[in-house]
Amino acid sequence: MASKIPVKHDTDIDSFSSSNGPNVKVIARFRPLDKAESSFRGRPASIQFLPDNSTLFFSSTELKPDVASLSKLRTYPPTSSAPGKTKAIFTFDRVFTPESTQQELFDYALKDTVDDLFNGYNGCVLAYGQTGSGKTYTMMGPASPEISHATNSNVETIFKIIDNSPKDIQYKVQISYMEIYQEKVRDFVSPPASTYNLPIHESSTKGVYVKDLTEMEASSLEDVLSIMETGARLRSTGSTLMNLQSSRSHAIFSLKLSQRSLITQAQKAGQLFLVDLAGSENIKKTGASGQALQESKLINKSLSALGNIINSLTDPNSSHVPYRDSKLTRVLQEAIGGNSRTSLIITCSPSSLDEVETLTTLRFGSRAKKIRNKAIIN
Repeated sequence: MASKIPVKHDTDIDSFSSSNGPNVKVIARFRPLDKAESSFRGRPASIQFLPDNSTLFFSSTELKPDVASLSKLRTYPPTSSAPGKTKAIFTFDRVFTPESTQQELFDYALKDTVDDLFNGYNGCVLAYGQTGSGKTYTMMGPASPEISHATNSNVETIFKIIDNSPKDIQYKVQISYMEIYQEKVRDFVSPPASTYNLPIHESSTKGVYVKDLTEMEASSLEDVLSIMETGARLRSTGSTLMNLQSSRSHAIFSLKLSQRSLITQAQKAGQLFLVDLAGSENIKKTGASGQALQESKLINKSLSALGNIINSLTDPNSSHVPYRDSKLTRVLQEAIGGNSRTSLIITCSPSSLDEVETLTTLRFGSRAKKIRNKAIIN
């Protein structure tokens, strides 16, 4: 049996034991106000950022927005059930304000993820938040190729490290890309007609996996970007009152990195998941009907299942974790409470118009921060 390639640990890695495991790292990111939100003056801002870059103060007032003026700015009705005088302080690993850049976020959130992958750990970065809060912008990027995104930045760093590594270490990179749409798993790498509803299996050697999901060997960043572009074209999207191009599916990109020493034959492997979740939706606000309404219900159902997983993992009295309640939680079983070092990026709107959804997202992140994974070297 081949031996393991020695791992160079940094302080963070040494501080986590496999028995306790690292907590899920939670990063809150607030997008800038859009033009309509910037023009609205009905209520004061509900978010205050503290100078420590990790704490924020949330407050909800009893002031009612002017419905007449609001209707000129938004085509959906204002939230009427916002809790009056609700106040809360949230502390996360890091809070990024609307003025923060993509690069600042990546420098903090992604460096350890790539280092862990080369050290033989599994990793996962998920983006969670209401529709229109910036998840896809963060994870998969805007239309402009000049602006980087989490997937691009991660993969580019990985290939740079490989290119600068000693020639006596052999690397193999395999990628897959899929979406979960209306509880069906769809492969973006192979022709979609034959790979629209792939089954999820589990084995003692592979763990939980998607049967017949295509894994393509990649030798460059360009190989990966080609698949990402294909996925962007194929991904299920639609228009709602909250978001003109709303993702109607969960997109999951996976990269497997295998390493072998040509001198000692020692081996090491890790897998990285990059997940752009569909947005949690207030159906009254989005104006969803027909197929869009069915999509919204299934999106919210799968995100609710994800919330139930987090509640079970953080409840000391819980004896069962319901991973099988949705395809999403099944696929992400190792990432949430399992063998993975996981970062959750919660994306939020800074507008008082979205305070109910923002509070829900912040509470979700606060609960997730309590999860301890069981990351081990593969």
